[in-house]
Amino acid sequence: MSDYEPAKIEPKWQKFWEEKGLYQAEDFSDKPKLYFLVEFPYPSGAGLHVGHCRSYTAMDVLARKKRMQGYNVLFPMGWDAFGLPSENYAIKTGIHPSITTKQSIETFRKQEKSLGFSFDWPREVNTTDPAYYKWTQWIFLKLFANDLAYKAKIPINWCLSCKIGLANEEVVDGRCERCGGEIEKREKEQWLIRITKYAERLISDLDLVDFQDRVKIQQKDWIGKSEGWEIKFPISNFQFSIEVFTTRIDTIFGCAYLVVSPEHEIIEKIKDKIKNINEVKDYVARAKKKSDRDRQADVKDKTGVKLEGIIAINPANGQEIPIFVADYVLASYGTGAIMAVPAHDQRDYDFAKKFNLPIVEVANSWEMAEKGLADKQVNYKLRDWIFSRQRYWGEPIPLVFCEKCGWVGVPEKDLPLELPNIANFKPTETGESPLAGIEEWVNTQCPKCQGKAKRETDVMPNWAGSNWYFMRYCDPNNDKEFASQEKLKYFMPVDWYNGGMEHTTLHLLYSRFIYKFLWDIGEVPKDLGPEPYKKRTSHGMILGEGGEKMSKSKGNVINPDEVVKQYGADALRVYEMFMGPFDQAISWDTKSLGGSKKFLERVWRLKLKMTTASCHPEPAGEGSQKNETLRLTPQGDGCASMEKLLHKTIKKVSEDIEAMKFNTAISALMILVNEMEKEKEIAGDIMEKFLLILAPFAPHLAEELWQGLGHSESIFLEKWPKYDINLINDEKINLIIQINGKARGGLEVVRDMAEQEAVGLVKKDQKISKWLANKEIKKTIFV
Repeated sequence: MSDYEPAKIEPKWQKFWEEKGLYQAEDFSDKPKLYFLVEFPYPSGAGLHVGHCRSYTAMDVLARKKRMQGYNVLFPMGWDAFGLPSENYAIKTGIHPSITTKQSIETFRKQEKSLGFSFDWPREVNTTDPAYYKWTQWIFLKLFANDLAYKAKIPINWCLSCKIGLANEEVVDGRCERCGGEIEKREKEQWLIRITKYAERLISDLDLVDFQDRVKIQQKDWIGKSEGWEIKFPISNFQFSIEVFTTRIDTIFGCAYLVVSPEHEIIEKIKDKIKNINEVKDYVARAKKKSDRDRQADVKDKTGVKLEGIIAINPANGQEIPIFVADYVLASYGTGAIMAVPAHDQRDYDFAKKFNLPIVEVANSWEMAEKGLADKQVNYKLRDWIFSRQRYWGEPIPLVFCEKCGWVGVPEKDLPLELPNIANFKPTETGESPLAGIEEWVNTQCPKCQGKAKRETDVMPNWAGSNWYFMRYCDPNNDKEFASQEKLKYFMPVDWYNGGMEHTTLHLLYSRFIYKFLWDIGEVPKDLGPEPYKKRTSHGMILGEGGEKMSKSKGNVINPDEVVKQYGADALRVYEMFMGPFDQAISWDTKSLGGSKKFLERVWRLKLKMTTASCHPEPAGEGSQKNETLRLTPQGDGCASMEKLLHKTIKKVSEDIEAMKFNTAISALMILVNEMEKEKEIAGDIMEKFLLILAPFAPHLAEELWQGLGHSESIFLEKWPKYDINLINDEKINLIIQINGKARGGLEVVRDMAEQEAVGLVKKDQKISKWLANKEIKKTIFV
């Protein structure tokens, strides 16, 4: 017998699957459809990591099982290739991103195929392909035409070293995540998308979908709906007020001071009257070096500066109160100013103690609203979505600026507006996109008046292409529309979407918004409803062996290529599904990986025990040629007990896969293998059913052993086995025996026992059968 050699087996079956086109979904089919989706990766130079493998393997297991259950499964893959990850890698290597991106995609594709994922490769999409981003630009123009895209001057995080704007997520402890350099806040014109117009629907429509509770909670918290009141606090000796939003108007009599954000307009308006203006300016400058996230995270060490000489008036009681500037108040939330009530809020209490401010206990004061001193207001933490980047590697924004006509969209017939191929793609000293330096590209003609115009030189963020990719998979080669209504209606909505929790508040929210917008304007069939995903789950992160997050700097990153080379793809797949509960973070354990390989080696050795026997041979002449030669395995009782365990395992594995309890499904398979190893021979039909339920986890090994049983077609063209309820229900019950209306004893029997079998047991029991001696049973009542 040859050894188990995955390096020989796995490439053979990968080639076989690809040549057969085994995993391609039909555009329209009589079979029920299922659309399984995983987040397509950023193809950076680092290649695939074991975190990708965990998510992809889980959904691959589901996709394979459902195909075997008769579903037309769409399980696609593509590349989110524009944006920061790809551009940063290109900057690091000095190689143009168009080249590095292509190389990275080839690496990722090769890795994914080597792991045996059953992706529908002919539907592959690439966000950097002009044929794809033509429709990304088209969607932007639709947003612009519907007044949902606008340009405004807003504060952004600016890296002094990289000379680029950063998202809040790219700032850590006041420094650039990429280079470690200092950041500051700068005012810059940006394109924004009015996602806030959809804030209420993005919350309420969560009731329509089956998302994990933690996903729903995180989205609701991010949107941050709060219902309250807006109150105007007059400033003494000035003609204007500070507007404050509060959810606790009943505590206004206890307001001891106001706090404004460092960006609040009031500071600039009254700077000549602020006695300590230099101190205030220094504080504001320091605040600009922090991201919004850092400012709110640093809750223990609250800082602030009093605006000396400036007094606000509490409109409830006319009391004079001081005003502070503090960085924990954000300009982007509410009005950028808060009223502080130390007696009712721990944060306000700590701040008041630090600055020796009064703490006033208050009674209920709802009459403020009744007197008309406050207006009812609904606020959201959600801000409009910043949609422009001063970088090179992104979709060009398809707008031109004309002095006469203003901003004008590029005509649809001229899409895609392709990204020019330039030698110097690095960020500029001026903070403008590198595209701004290409005069022949920037200078153009206004589509409306034919006069002189200039192109927008900012590009879209890396979220732009991922907001609608799930719809493009339905119709990836359509050059007339982003996807046909017929194909959208057939495949959408996505039935099950799995991805990382880190994308819950950005990508997942953005893509729900874009889908809703397209649905609103009739580009998505109304029958589909307002939500793109029926179900959303998230997997736990894979940590390093020491329990730390994997990172290159810590040297604990696991390369799946090395794992496949040493252990095989099936071993990696089985290990990642067995390592722990799918939704929980888990540390990598190389020793356990070796255990998964040994388990598959044990399965491989079961070949020695396989026979052509069957636990249920067909009568001669009724079966196929193969069945006519079957013989009963010598272990009759062993065959029966093995069959019972097999059917229990089929039930367990079937249910656990659906519940994403992959670790317990594999545990059940291991228990079955333990028992199979004890048998001298394993009947062919037992082995076949075992391989069918093993196949989604270890597809290559299952195919090889399936072929060894005499099959020429793929195991994945077989039907998923069904369990026999009679074989799995071995619960014992006490069967009461009555003869002519009198109880004559009881028997312990298996629940659901057949009547004839029960009567036979009664006749054999000496204590009961004596009451039947020399008598004929005329009637049996079996309950």
